[in-house]
Amino acid sequence: MAGQIFPNFEKLIFERLQSSDEFTTYHEAFRLATGLPLRFLSRDEEWCITGHSENQSPFCEIINKCDAPCAECVHTNRKLIEEVEVDGPHTCGCFSGLCASAVPVRLGCTTIGFLKTGQVFRRQPTEADFEKVVSRLIEQGFDPEMKELLHEAYFKTKTIDPRRYDSMILLLETFADQLSRHADNLVVIMDGSEPEAIARARRLIHAKLDQPISLGELARTAGLSESHFCRTFKDVTKLTVTDYVTRARIAAARKELLRPAARVSDIAFMVGFQSLSQFNRSFARVVGCSPTKFREAELAKAQKSR
Repeated sequence: MAGQIFPNFEKLIFERLQSSDEFTTYHEAFRLATGLPLRFLSRDEEWCITGHSENQSPFCEIINKCDAPCAECVHTNRKLIEEVEVDGPHTCGCFSGLCASAVPVRLGCTTIGFLKTGQVFRRQPTEADFEKVVSRLIEQGFDPEMKELLHEAYFKTKTIDPRRYDSMILLLETFADQLSRHADNLVVIMDGSEPEAIARARRLIHAKLDQPISLGELARTAGLSESHFCRTFKDVTKLTVTDYVTRARIAAARKELLRPAARVSDIAFMVGFQSLSQFNRSFARVVGCSPTKFREAELAKAQKSR
């Protein structure tokens, strides 16, 4: 392992989510069911349109090529992402009257990516609307000879009733929650490509979540010295042993919290925490809210889906 360069941990989780069957299946289903485009962007990815994609607005395609993107569109999308990272799911409009929406995908409190859709009108545009838009574009240096092409593309862009559009975004929020849970699972369930020594240690952690596990016991199970084990474990999982154990226990607790009759204190001890206060602090750090708030939100979602 010495000298190997590992990618940023959040970026690694994002890439695994992006290539997962869960995302691939949902992406196709969302696109076919709604007629909307869908992109999954990492939090550090620059917004641009590189070419034609399914359900994309032809108007946006013309004015937003990466070699000469519309400055106002870039600004709108950056502002959208900033709003989403702070306040959660958000929809905004651009100068042309089209709207865009984004929903965060999180790993605990950290945003690792955004599900982004839109490029639609929420009311039927008029010729007067188009004239204002094209005049503004020409002022910015857009070729006037492309006006006819822009006109055709502008009126080919979809118009969706606001209530129907809001329902589509609600579907996207639900899927973002599922992806966030999958991200948590990826932290504690590796794909089997790690060294066997680390795999043995991880199996022991998951088998004894409810018990104290010493560093010495894990190192012996891995067949490594304690110092070598700690370095290798962090290289492979991108987490310290302590943080990995905590996240594994929190993942188990999240499942138990979906049982309404189970007491939070009982769950805390069941998954290996030594006190309720320690459990509450660790849960809030990893998930972003208290166990009680998490349970209330999850049970409310389950109730709405019935």
